Amino acid sequence: MLKFKPLLKSTIWGGEKISAFKHLDTDQHQVGESWEISAVSGNETIVSEGEFAGKSLNEVVALMGAHLLGADNYQRFGNEFPLLIKFIDAHRDLSIQVHPNDETAHRHGKPRGKTEMWYILESAPGAQLYNGLSKQITPEEYKRMVEDDTICDALAQYEVSEGDVFFIPAGRIHAIGKGCFVAEIQETSDITYRIYDYKRRDANGNYRELHVREAAESIDYNVLDDYRTHYTPLKNQGVQLVQCPHFTTAVYDIDEPMTIDYSDLDSFVVLIGVRGEGTVTDESGETAILRAGDTLLLPATTQEIRVEGNVKFLETYV
Repeated sequence: MLKFKPLLKSTIWGGEKISAFKHLDTDQHQVGESWEISAVSGNETIVSEGEFAGKSLNEVVALMGAHLLGADNYQRFGNEFPLLIKFIDAHRDLSIQVHPNDETAHRHGKPRGKTEMWYILESAPGAQLYNGLSKQITPEEYKRMVEDDTICDALAQYEVSEGDVFFIPAGRIHAIGKGCFVAEIQETSDITYRIYDYKRRDANGNYRELHVREAAESIDYNVLDDYRTHYTPLKNQGVQLVQCPHFTTAVYDIDEPMTIDYSDLDSFVVLIGVRGEGTVTDESGETAILRAGDTLLLPATTQEIRVEGNVKFLETYV
């Protein structure tokens, strides 16, 4: 089991929740993101303890190969870890944005697009986010609405609370709003097309770069009745939230000892603590603490784990 040192990212919209949530002693402020597990070039997370302490995730993948990723994943991704795991604290509204799919990303010289999901953590009362179009618009109308500051009128807005889930396939316009605290699971990609940023200026007084033209190529203009992922919470068993070609994610809410069998799964598994605290023990007897704010990476060779304590966590794999 691998734990990593988080990469804390201060942003113009970041808040002060992440350090406390993760029990970190840091003087860094306006932390908008904690990159928990990352193989993004130049932003690789470093193993914090154990046999591989001091090595980057990419170095561990190169050393372990299929033993870490799983045979099929290793054939598919090679020496690249396929998921990026984050916590996001929005003290202010994030920009309206969209991510391209793989085909569009390739046209722009990027290795892949980005599909992602959000699990809402304890957020501010009344916190809201945008996800998807609320009405049918054309590409021409999209461009006009960006220019005249009305693009938000075409977006579906949701008030959120802890436990809410939103799936964001590539092409879906979205934005995290002020007061939202989020666990984010996504493809390993740092490609984002910023559509609208509320005419905000950065620390140097400049408007942040927009990518209106690139976004226009990427937007999925289909309209759905509801973009929220609905599920029934259950105790002491996994509840599937999202299954897509890029990742499968479930949530566990445990208050009694539970064994999870991975013997038939040909993939690494990431556990993301969202509430409480427990211990995770694998079949070899290795034990790790999993509490809110912790992230664990289990190699594909893991056969089973036993989880004890009072803990809620996300489980995701490819």
